[in-house]
Amino acid sequence: KFYFFKKGSLNKMAGLTLQKRLAASVLKAGKNRVWLDPNEANEIGMANSRQNIRKLIKDGLVIRLPVVVHSRSRVKRHLEAKKKGRHTGHGKRHGTKDARMPQKVLWMRRQRVLRRLLRKYRQAKKIDSHLYHDLYMRSKGNQFKNKRVLMEAIHKLKAEKAREKTLNEQAEARKNKAKMKSERKASRKAQVVTETTVEGAPAPDATS
Repeated sequence: KFYFFKKGSLNKMAGLTLQKRLAASVLKAGKNRVWLDPNEANEIGMANSRQNIRKLIKDGLVIRLPVVVHSRSRVKRHLEAKKKGRHTGHGKRHGTKDARMPQKVLWMRRQRVLRRLLRKYRQAKKIDSHLYHDLYMRSKGNQFKNKRVLMEAIHKLKAEKAREKTLNEQAEARKNKAKMKSERKASRKAQVVTETTVEGAPAPDATS
């Protein structure tokens, strides 16, 4: 809502500062949001108390203006463009690269992401405590630049561990098989020796 005043009417209202202050207090708004009817300047000038001002408000001679809209639509549009990479060239930058986004902050973020993943995997029993500690220290040593690389390393280490376990099991099985074979061979040999000894022994004398 806009209000247009004639030059003469503004001169008439120049002496209504008291009424404006009282109206602002009654309406609970700033003095800039109080509108006094310029055609009723004389009547408004007679009001010298809050009670009189309340009566003028009731009659519509004093009005509280609406809050002026401070639109953020242009700001939002600008920020959307910045997300796409616009308005971020050398001419728009203040401060060094490290001042704009410190290396320490990037390092802390990366470490927190990696350590969170390791904790999650340990709680889910995907990795044991030994592998957790090994990978934790490797992360601290800047070996993994992001979560994807760490996950690939975990899968690779787990695959190697499973392969090693399978090979050990196969070696153990071969060892047991060879042991059983040698035991069977020894038992057969012992049985042959026993049979030969029994056959070669002289028969007992029937007369005696």
